Amino acid sequence: MGIQDKILNLRKERGWSQSKLAKKVGTSGPIIGRYERGEITPSVEVAKKLADAFNVTMDYLVDKTGDIADIKDRTILKRLLEIEKLEKEEKKTIVHVIDSLIRDAKARKTYVVQ
Repeated sequence: MGIQDKILNLRKERGWSQSKLAKKVGTSGPIIGRYERGEITPSVEVAKKLADAFNVTMDYLVDKTGDIADIKDRTILKRLLEIEKLEKEEKKTIVHVIDSLIRDAKARKTYVVQ
């Protein structure tokens, strides 16, 4: 997914008009439309403003490989960076707890009768 698709999807997820997003980043609605159609690409400065407006990482917004784009939530990324600073045994414990919580959440989702 390219930056144009991400801008469009993020804007729609939030229920924002092109004009509302434009005000948040200091541009115009028609320019946002051109970004979303892939006619032009935002500058680095505008991409940063877009990421800030959407509260996502720049990596999420601009990465086309999908590798970095999996983490779009800044709060999750901040937590991962904090975990990265910890000692090896502390990291191991935290990862174990996270793995357990993820496993439990998946199990609940699997067994919920719809």
